Amino acid sequence: MRDRRLGVAVWVKNTRAAKNLRKFGTIHYISKRLHYVSMYVDANQIDETIRIMEKLHFVTKVERSHRHEIPVEYNNARPDKAKEYDYKQEKSQVMALAETMLNEESIHTKVASP
Repeated sequence: MRDRRLGVAVWVKNTRAAKNLRKFGTIHYISKRLHYVSMYVDANQIDETIRIMEKLHFVTKVERSHRHEIPVEYNNARPDKAKEYDYKQEKSQVMALAETMLNEESIHTKVASP
């Protein structure tokens, strides 16, 4: 089983030096224009790892990701009536189109085979 990992954004002075961050976790993305590294760090050692990374000469700031704190399941989620209506209307249009195509096909087969 994989260990729990948390996201970290590391702001760097030079993106070439960002490769040295590989020993602290898994690098997900390096932005050359905005000078930051998006990476995943082991959750058990995140405080210690952040403390060590902040001491590096090429690191300007380290931020933790709060994505794991956002709820993904909603208790009172109600279906959107407008979307349901659109889906039903779209489905009926597709069914009507398919029916007309089948009718045209059957007419062509009757004419072609006397």
